[in-house]
Amino acid sequence: MTHWPDQADDQPTVSGAERLRAPEGKTEIIKTSYEIGQDNIARNGVLSFDIHQVVFTVSALAIVAFTVLTMTFQNELEPLFEGLRDWLTANLDWFFLLAGNIFVLLCLALIATPLGRVRLGGPDATPDYSYVSWFSMLFAAGMGIGLMFYGVSEPLGHFSAAFGGVTTDASGARTDWAPLGGAEGDPVAARRLGLAASIFHWGLHPWAIYAVVALALALFSFNKGLPLTLRSCFHPILGDRIWGWPGHVIDILAILATIFGLATSLGIGAQQVAGGLNFLLGFPTSNPALALVILVITAIALASVVAGMDAGVKRLSELNLGLAALLLLFVIVAGPTLDILTRFARNIGAYVTYLPALSNPFGRTDDNFRHGWTAFYWAWWISWSPFVGMFIARVSRGRTVREFLVAVLLVPTVLSVLWMTAMGGTAISQVLNDGFTGAQDAPLELKLFAMLTQLPLTFLSSLVGLVLVVVFFVTSSDSGSLVIDAIAAGGKVNAPTPQRVFWVSFGGLVAIALLLGGGLAGLQAMAVSTGLPFTVVLLGACYAIVRGLLNEPPLRGRS
Repeated sequence: MTHWPDQADDQPTVSGAERLRAPEGKTEIIKTSYEIGQDNIARNGVLSFDIHQVVFTVSALAIVAFTVLTMTFQNELEPLFEGLRDWLTANLDWFFLLAGNIFVLLCLALIATPLGRVRLGGPDATPDYSYVSWFSMLFAAGMGIGLMFYGVSEPLGHFSAAFGGVTTDASGARTDWAPLGGAEGDPVAARRLGLAASIFHWGLHPWAIYAVVALALALFSFNKGLPLTLRSCFHPILGDRIWGWPGHVIDILAILATIFGLATSLGIGAQQVAGGLNFLLGFPTSNPALALVILVITAIALASVVAGMDAGVKRLSELNLGLAALLLLFVIVAGPTLDILTRFARNIGAYVTYLPALSNPFGRTDDNFRHGWTAFYWAWWISWSPFVGMFIARVSRGRTVREFLVAVLLVPTVLSVLWMTAMGGTAISQVLNDGFTGAQDAPLELKLFAMLTQLPLTFLSSLVGLVLVVVFFVTSSDSGSLVIDAIAAGGKVNAPTPQRVFWVSFGGLVAIALLLGGGLAGLQAMAVSTGLPFTVVLLGACYAIVRGLLNEPPLRGRS
């Protein structure tokens, strides 16, 4: 039975180095007899481990079984997975869009109301990381690699489609869609609509999805004293049943979504890295070469997770942010500078103007765009939310809810506008002003490098872009592995190092196996399909967040 005490000074029992930091100041602790690690099996020694016997065992076996089956029956399963994805995005697009709107409205309401005053970790808690380090990790884990991959291709694609062309959707299929009916024959309107549509997919809505998961995890772990696992968010709904199979299923689904999402990204990302190396150095793009790229990325990620959060993940994330800022500044200075700076404000205005129409879930006629891009993206973000949300929660202790949401929701949206304006806007300017269609015609993984060929210092800027892609993938791999390790360890955040090594290696091996076995496309479709059950999970988390915040002193009883 769920018990919400009026006030409690006692903490859940947690032993030794694995003890969660107790809330600092008065918070509304959830009383429970559960002890973190009570269902674990542990062993000390060279190959130390401390794992939740049900969650770890079922997850690991399911991953191996899924990988073997996908490779063995690729021709039978891949069409099935892709058909399921297409059916979900075509028939439940309204549900994904409506849920996304709820997440955004909740986050904005929490920023504006007294609930935003609650501090994660207790009223006396102080932040674990500086603003620079904190935001670096937020950005790297959230969608930095996606902006590298789609920063040129998506604005250019939406512009082409709106202007009357034929392009590809987010999954790579050719389609003749146009957002909101397009702007045929009008390059100015097509550019405005194309940038607004791109920003819509990388702005408030995806970050609100991550924010909901992260806030729920942080609140129920740092303020309520529960383990840092996804099941903890559902204590207001399930009570102590979260320690049984209902909770096991939630955590197992989170691990599966995370490891498959990471494996898919490693496989697809290896294609961009190999493509960039081929573009710069003539590096081969065969499957063995792609497998080598994954091995290198995995090896760097291994070094990072062994070094730990502060020495590894934090430093790589700061390197990421610095390189991204350097590349962005270079494109602004070397590209159409005045055009980028003036269109930055215009694109924010276009985003705000088109936002109601783009987020409307009912009565629209742009089915191809809505299904092929928006619903696909929303399902993809939601399927990734357990990994990104938990990582964001882990590094956000000590921030107020308002401060947290401004940093997780509003700041990344503004930076996404600037990135799309600079990268995508430069590629569009090359088409309209210079007649250069190289980026427009290039494969998806080479569009960034093709755009850079028209700017000075092409080799150097392309090399920085390539390094940035690699480091972004490394930070995704190591931060994702830390998250999986915490869930598989029953909420312990400092589990033995061999476990971290296992999950990083496991993710890399799954990616290589599926890449060589030809199962990546089906895996991507299956990962997106997990967006449906997780959408329901996130809607439940919204209720839990509000209830949990209302019970935090001194807000108890306030609306």
